[in-house]
Amino acid sequence: MFSSMCDGCLMRCLILAAVAMVACADEPVVAEWGLGRPISADEIKPWDIDVRPDGVGLPEGSGTAEAGEAIFQTKCASCHGEFGEGVGRFPPLVWDGTPLTADRPRKTVGNFWPYATTLWDYIYRAMPFGNAQSLTSDEVYALVAYVLAMNDLLDEDTVVDAKTLPKIEMPNREGFIRDTGPDIHASRCMQNCVQEVRIISRASQHRSVDSGE
Repeated sequence: MFSSMCDGCLMRCLILAAVAMVACADEPVVAEWGLGRPISADEIKPWDIDVRPDGVGLPEGSGTAEAGEAIFQTKCASCHGEFGEGVGRFPPLVWDGTPLTADRPRKTVGNFWPYATTLWDYIYRAMPFGNAQSLTSDEVYALVAYVLAMNDLLDEDTVVDAKTLPKIEMPNREGFIRDTGPDIHASRCMQNCVQEVRIISRASQHRSVDSGE
């Protein structure tokens, strides 16, 4: 299962990289290399579905928790539970009150996610499981509203759309910090990066005990 998931992620990354390379290439380069062709805006559009924390990328449409309840029960509850409690290995969506500082914190939309817009992005991009990107924009807005309402973050009659969603303050908005470690700011080096290359270990020095060697 893990291997298949990794293979799938790798394939998606390679496809996106290929699309980006072709999109960035101008016609002379494409002609010279003989690889691909210039990509049109219509071809890029199905891939351009990301939504930023500030709401950039959100489409037109709207929804309420009241409208989202029926959609949730039909398309989401079999995995996430009728009340967002999670079923089996599928993750819960509603916080049960356990603090994040506990030994086994329950990380959910309600107490862990920093931005409400990320919920829209994820639902539209990957849900429902096995039939991703089958939901309309209005359905996604309604589901987002319903999940947020189940976490007591908005009223069930609140209209969620591209203007109101980015303004919703999530409880853990300030619970994340930027990584400023030295590896994040490493300097680039493309040639003559080190004065001397030394081999300090070889695979033959670490033979498996289980193999009997």
